Amino acid sequence: MKLNKEIRIAISGKSGCGNTTVSGLLSKTLGVTLINYTFRQLAAEKGMTLPEVIEAAKTDDSYDKYVDKHQVELALAEPCVLGSRLAVWMLKEADLKVYLFASDETRARRVFNREGGDLQQIKDFTAMRDSEDTRRYKEFYGIDNNDYAFCDLIIDVNEKTPEEIVNVILDKLVEKGLIEK
Repeated sequence: MKLNKEIRIAISGKSGCGNTTVSGLLSKTLGVTLINYTFRQLAAEKGMTLPEVIEAAKTDDSYDKYVDKHQVELALAEPCVLGSRLAVWMLKEADLKVYLFASDETRARRVFNREGGDLQQIKDFTAMRDSEDTRRYKEFYGIDNNDYAFCDLIIDVNEKTPEEIVNVILDKLVEKGLIEK
């Protein structure tokens, strides 16, 4: 791959859509930094569980604001792939904004396959997390994370492998003149 400029790619989607996997594979393919700073990393840094951070974020907006601000700062520092729930909204400077879409059922199955547990509990937790994310993003930033029509590329990932998704993104980058294969 030959980059025609210092590119920044923003990839978003709800939990279980493959954001982390696709972002990592794309960054490796392009030879740029992966930025995927999320509640998971914040939880690990603070010695908390992910559910504890999500619960704390319901009443303390500093969790969201720190994660969102920090990831954009990191993304502006160098060419990168930024993969996060709000990447396409927050990284205004992105050369390509990609939204990954998957059904609730697909997302729950992917989380189950990755982490194990009880599928119904995962579905319930994912629905709660989606609802809470939507509420917070609207309250903090005026962002409706269910409105992603402005993205350069919207990919239905229900039946696609991570490699197939990356190839769709690479084709779009070539089309936009941002890379050469």
